[in-house]
Amino acid sequence: MNSRLQTAFAAAILSAAFAARCGDFNLIIVPGVVPPTMLGVTRDGDPVETKQVAGKVLIVTFWASWCGPCLQELPKLEGIQRAAGKNNIQVVAVNIEERDQFRRLHNQLGPSFKVLLTHDYDKASRDAYGVNGIPHMLIIGRDGRVQKVHRGYDERALDTIIAEINAALAGS
Repeated sequence: MNSRLQTAFAAAILSAAFAARCGDFNLIIVPGVVPPTMLGVTRDGDPVETKQVAGKVLIVTFWASWCGPCLQELPKLEGIQRAAGKNNIQVVAVNIEERDQFRRLHNQLGPSFKVLLTHDYDKASRDAYGVNGIPHMLIIGRDGRVQKVHRGYDERALDTIIAEINAALAGS
């Protein structure tokens, strides 16, 4: 390899590394990978990370109050959370709206809502998970690896998604 080509190659590698470090790249999360750790923060500002639910099936959904399919899936996910119990599954709903809107929605849903609500104030989770639109959901198995990723779906996909969640709970 000539020195000009080596220099160009090295510059490309360094540029990519720098851009990735600075968050300029949205990662594409695919089945089989271990997802990023940070999911968001609670209303009280406590961080929520994947390692907090190790050994459970983890459902991560990115949503907003103006997203119709998101609002249809939240009650279904809550039903799954209630039925399967916190020892088997944790649903984390990451809100992408402004802080005030998140607080209002959190208050509206109330303390009996079993889905863990978090917020991504600085967009770090969205960037880390490659979220470019909503709804965006990941089903993460007990082994901590992504099993399924759903992007931009509507209510017609919910039955399939629920079946995939049940399969993850069953261990298949």
